[in-house]
Amino acid sequence: MDLQDKVSKLLNMTKANGSVKYDCDVCKDGKGWIINIETNTARPCQCQESNKYKTILDNSGITEAFLKRTFGTYKPKTAGQAKAKNKAIEYTRDFEEIRAERNNSIAFLCQVGAGKTHLSIAVANMLMKQNIGVRYMQYREAIVTLKQNAMDEEVYQREMSKYKSAPVLLIDDLFKGKVTEADINLVYEIINYRYLKQMPVIISSEFSTEKLLEFDEAIGSRIIEMCKGRIFEFDGAELNHRLG
Repeated sequence: MDLQDKVSKLLNMTKANGSVKYDCDVCKDGKGWIINIETNTARPCQCQESNKYKTILDNSGITEAFLKRTFGTYKPKTAGQAKAKNKAIEYTRDFEEIRAERNNSIAFLCQVGAGKTHLSIAVANMLMKQNIGVRYMQYREAIVTLKQNAMDEEVYQREMSKYKSAPVLLIDDLFKGKVTEADINLVYEIINYRYLKQMPVIISSEFSTEKLLEFDEAIGSRIIEMCKGRIFEFDGAELNHRLG
């Protein structure tokens, strides 16, 4: 279908109450393009950006409730939390430069209820608004699904690919619950792939860097290197937002 045919199709849209209803009033549903019939040309419409964001959001696995977790809604209780928030904001602001570096990731560790997931999601939300793809991985749920499909190579690889190939991967609550050797092997497969490809990760975990190394030195050392300079370890029950 050439450009003129597309224009004709648009002009023949069903009318309601005497006027055409468009999703975008600028390009008039020209699929992100503003068409000039006289010159037979087209130029990008502003709706391309919003449509791109919607696609990224739909593919992220992040729920609508999590979208409310922003930097604006994160209220630090300590200087350490305030520093983590500020550094996280800097990370999203400078991400295009940072992503090309060896240390292009960020981690929020330790104290339960300190807002680790909140900050992680806030980083993800801000990156997605910059049209950068993020995949949310709820650790325990994802690990169970991967293990359940381990015997079906096609399904397993499809599920694993979601976490390996995402432009940015957010692993929430890493090593939450009882950790088995199978769990460690699966996490290693994901982390090592991204480490070798220099693909950024955002990590939240109740465990310190020392404990991550105890779980598996290969995983822990890779995470530490990937997140070097942006590892925030919260400590102290007074940081627990859920008790406040």
